[in-house]
Amino acid sequence: MRICVFGASSDRLDESYLLAAEAFGRLLGEGGHTMVFGGGQTGLMGACARGAAAAGGETVGVAPRFFAGSGMMDKECSRFVWTDTMAARKTRMEEEAEGFLVLPGGIGTMEEFFEVLTQRQLGLHGKPIVLLNTNGFFDGLAALLRGMSEKGFAGQGVPALARLCDSPEEALRALTETPAEQARLRGKKEYFC
Repeated sequence: MRICVFGASSDRLDESYLLAAEAFGRLLGEGGHTMVFGGGQTGLMGACARGAAAAGGETVGVAPRFFAGSGMMDKECSRFVWTDTMAARKTRMEEEAEGFLVLPGGIGTMEEFFEVLTQRQLGLHGKPIVLLNTNGFFDGLAALLRGMSEKGFAGQGVPALARLCDSPEEALRALTETPAEQARLRGKKEYFC
């Protein structure tokens, strides 16, 4: 399975976030899956890619050309795809992906998450979306989505479009479940609602 990973590029993070990202990458590689990501060598993206590569997994970096030569890109990627713009980068990552893992991150990560969530709500894709909730990072986001839905600002089914998982193992399981298994779990505790 080709799993697109969104996450922080910052290295100024508590080590627990980096370890969880690296552990997910290792599981991804051990399972024979491919990681598609923004191509950065730092932060949670870099930690996840290092874990995947160390376990023999394929990593596909996608970045706009203006990052070439910046020293920020992961030179160890199995394959690198250059795009003309950040928007084209996101589109290419989404096209390459069969599922999405969202690691803790900043506004760029949230923007990527909300785009794929919106596309799923509109029926433009049915790919699984999973958030790795290390240290309860996404608890506030889950409450926000539930509140938006309860107050009528978002459809009742929106919170069930993404899955919240507390461990790398649980996150990979959620991403690789069959559509029938995903449908059976919608609305249960593992989802936002």
